[in-house]
Parts: sequence; structure tokens; C-alpha cells
Amino acid sequence: MSAPSPPSLLEVEDLAISYRDSNGYSEVVHGVSFSVEPGEVVALIGESGSGKTTIAQALIGLLADSGRIDRGAVRLNGTDIAGWSQKRLDTIRGARISLIPQDPSSSLNPVLTVGAQVGEILKIHDRCPSGEIRARVVELLARVGLSQPELRVRQYPHELSGGMRQRFLIAIAIALKPALIIADEPTSALDVTVQKRILDLIDELRREYGTAVLFVTHDLGVAADRASRLIVLQSGNIREQGVTADLLAAPKHDYTRQLLADAPSLASAVARPARPERSIATGDAIVVDKLVQEFAVTGRGSLPFRAIDGLSFSVGRGTTHAIVGESGSGKTTTVRNIVGFLRPTSGRVLIDGTDIASLKGERLRQFRRKIQLVYQNPFGSLDPRQTIFRIIEEPLLNFDAGDRQVRTRKVKAILDRVGLPRAVLTRTPLVLSGGQRQRVAIARALVLDPQILVLDEAVSALDVTVQAQILNLLDELQRALDLTYLFVSHDLAVVRQISDTVSVLHNGRLVESGSVEGVFANPASAYTRELIDAIPGKKLAAPSGTGWPKGEQPFLKLA
Repeated sequence: MSAPSPPSLLEVEDLAISYRDSNGYSEVVHGVSFSVEPGEVVALIGESGSGKTTIAQALIGLLADSGRIDRGAVRLNGTDIAGWSQKRLDTIRGARISLIPQDPSSSLNPVLTVGAQVGEILKIHDRCPSGEIRARVVELLARVGLSQPELRVRQYPHELSGGMRQRFLIAIAIALKPALIIADEPTSALDVTVQKRILDLIDELRREYGTAVLFVTHDLGVAADRASRLIVLQSGNIREQGVTADLLAAPKHDYTRQLLADAPSLASAVARPARPERSIATGDAIVVDKLVQEFAVTGRGSLPFRAIDGLSFSVGRGTTHAIVGESGSGKTTTVRNIVGFLRPTSGRVLIDGTDIASLKGERLRQFRRKIQLVYQNPFGSLDPRQTIFRIIEEPLLNFDAGDRQVRTRKVKAILDRVGLPRAVLTRTPLVLSGGQRQRVAIARALVLDPQILVLDEAVSALDVTVQAQILNLLDELQRALDLTYLFVSHDLAVVRQISDTVSVLHNGRLVESGSVEGVFANPASAYTRELIDAIPGKKLAAPSGTGWPKGEQPFLKLA
């Protein structure tokens, strides 16, 4: 008689979770079951509200006070930990199971050095003599790829970049070499190249320590590249799960098929469909000519910081031009010059032939009707105290655009144009979804009939299906209203999908510029090649096992 097989590292069986509201408890996760083997990478994928983060929090005993596990088991190496007290769970958190949270800014204590925060987990579990903790922390920081680890130990979170802060969280997660790491959207806020470095680091550490990883992500490109198995969640239910290559090649559920169809990073892995023919006006809507922008630096004798250095490009009327580059490349400074929030140190910005720097006072205010800005975070850019009607109406009030009846007609017409029901006019942003809020932000920008929209990371905070809806809406609006778009993004998969031309910025300088297809197919610079190579979704995880095949994999081909 053969010996029984050892238990999975993690076994989740019939797990149901509820949250308390004014009407009592409502179930949000409905009897999910899955497992994770030692050294394996499994991804939980789905939109916001699908239950991904709730499940991840329940596994490590970090549900919100209003949440509870109604039934089911969470077995770690065969031991059910679902009913353990917080005190008992503290004995295994960090030691046997760790969490890498999504937002390093809110996950690190701003008043403690990062070295102290890494060292804290060693103290809690008494894994290192007190006199050796600092040396061990320095070793960990070096292990996660931080330069000058002796210096970093003494720094505070605000002194570090987002990628560096995320590496500190990884150092905390791996300090005790746990058997399982739960990575909850660990790279969603990072530039594409930084994202790749962080994901490569997690995989390298996984191979070295034999640690299993449970990825929680809405990014199907990341899941396709990094996970050996996928679990697809919708509304607290598992729609399907299986080996990554098999599931992506032949998804069984309609919801999975929709996710794959909407994912720009996977769509970019196949031949990009030609954009439908459209009539495009002649001439340039935007001309940036030898733009230089400097900022004063405090300190005697300090030279000014040059954020933009001789940048030139143009945007044809009725087209979409993308500006791409990592954080600090100069994207935001360029946008602030184009919309007239900054005056160039030298060079020119022409909007429809007019030099913005020549405009002042009322002429500049009236000119801004031509060009409107849509921000990254619709929740942060909409007044939560105002109704949707007032939010969209406000620009009309600012420019004395007609009486109450005229304004009401315009608000309703533009709401129809962006595909929102008129019932939302009496509501506030708080009760709208992320996609609805972004539609409101677009409606507010369009209500003045501008010629140009500047879209600053306008879809990066949205789930993949909502993102696809907004991109389709932008395409429809551009065709219907002859709009010109300046699209600022670090997501090159989205850029390839929506843009006609692109400028690549690095350290305030133009690296290269041209048609999207030309730049993506034949990048002229090493920096652009690095950006393109970092786009997730270009290779598939191995069909089985826990490793990845050597070399670049063929692009995923979706039916």
C-alpha cells in the first residue's frame, strides 16, 4: 500500500467570507477552494470587487474588523489556521506566511527608518541576536537589490522612490524565509521597467528559497508571465482555474474570455489590428519646439535643475500622440507646459498656432477652453460633496456659458455622449464605480467643447474591462468630435493600442519619436528597447511545474 501524498502547502476549502453592513452580514466570497504547492506561483485574477484581496487577507488573518470567515478551512501544511486567534497567527506571520502589500507608501511607518522596520520582524520572532540585527538588515537590503544598503538603513520612507519602498517590503517579507508569500498587487503602481525588476526579484528569491507565491492581481499580462496556474474570480466565485498556458489558450468561461479580450498587454502580443480609417484634419494641433524647463534648487551656488532639456515634437489634428517614460522622465512637466500651468524657461509651446507664453490674464483663461485635462485618479479629481450635475456644470459656470436651461441641456447631452444614465446626475462620486467616475471626469472636460484633451494616466487606475470600455469611449469621442489627444502613460501596452504616434522621454530628453508601429517594431534606442521588453504578457508560464522555460517564449495567440 502506497504512502499517502503529503498535503499541499496551502489548501483553501469551501471558504466563505462576509462583511457587516447596516443590514447585517452579507456574503462576498462564496465557497472558494484551491491549493498552492511548495515553490509554485499561483495567481488570483479578477476585477475590483471580485474577492481577491478579501481572500488574501483572510488567509493571513488580516480581514477588516467588519469581515468574518463564515465557513471553510485554510490549511497551512495540513493545519487549519482559519479559526486561530490573532496572537496565535502572529507566531506564523512572517515566519511561515508573509504578505507584500500593494501600496508601500501606506504600508511603511513614516516616522521610523526603513532599517528599523525591516529589523522589527527579526526582533518579534527572536531569529537574530540583537547585536547582529543591523548587519542582517543590511544583508537583506543588499539581497533585494538596493544600492548602498548601509545608507538605506538610516533613511525614512519619504526619502525613497516607489520601487525602493517596494523592495523594503519584499525584504520584510523574505526576512525569515517563509514557505508562502502573498503578493497583493505588488507592482500595480510602478513603472513598467521597475515592475519587471521587482517581479524578477520575487522569482529569483522564490527559486533560491523554495518559497511559494500567491499573486493577487488584475494584470493578466503579469499573471501570464509569472504564474504556473491561474484562478479566475468574479463576484466572490471561482469561474475557472488551471494551468496558465492551457487556460489562456482555451478559456472555458465567458468572463475569462472577456478578461483576455480586454487585456492590452495580451492584445499587444498578437498582431495589432489596424485602426479604422478616419478623416484627419491637416496641420498640427500641438507643437513643442526646443522646450527647456528649469527649476530653482535651494542652497547657495546651486545650479537649477533642468527637468526638460530641448524637447521637440508635434501632434497632428485629430490624432493621438503618446508621451511615455519612467517616473522622473519629464512627462508631467511637459504636460504642465502644454496646458499653460508653467511658462517655459526657453523654447515654445504652440496650441493651434498660438504661443501660450504670449497669453496672459483673461486671454489665457479663455484660451484654456481649447485644451482640457483628464487626471489619473477620478476619485481624487471630483469633489465628493457635489452632485454629478454640479461637477459637469461647473466649467460652464466658470466661463459664463449660457443660462440655467442652456447649461442643463449641455450637461445632459454630454452625459449621454459618455454613456452614463441621467439618473447619476443627482448622485455624488462616492456611489459611482471607478469607470463611472472616469466617464464623469471626461464629460466635465468635454462640456466646454475643447479641441484637445490631455489624458494624464487616465486609465491606469482602472480594471482591465473598465479600462477597455474607457479606451473604446475615447476612440468613439475622437471620431465623433474630431478631438486631438495627448496621452501620457507608463503603460506601453495601452499606448500601442490607442496611439498613432509616440515620444519616448528619459531624464527630460527625447530619446526617440515616430509612429507607434515604427517605434515598437524597430526601437532605435536601448532605453526604448528596455521599456518594450518590460511589457508583461509577452511570454507564457511553463505548462506545468513551477519553473519557466529558458529564453523568450512565443507571443500568446488568442482566438
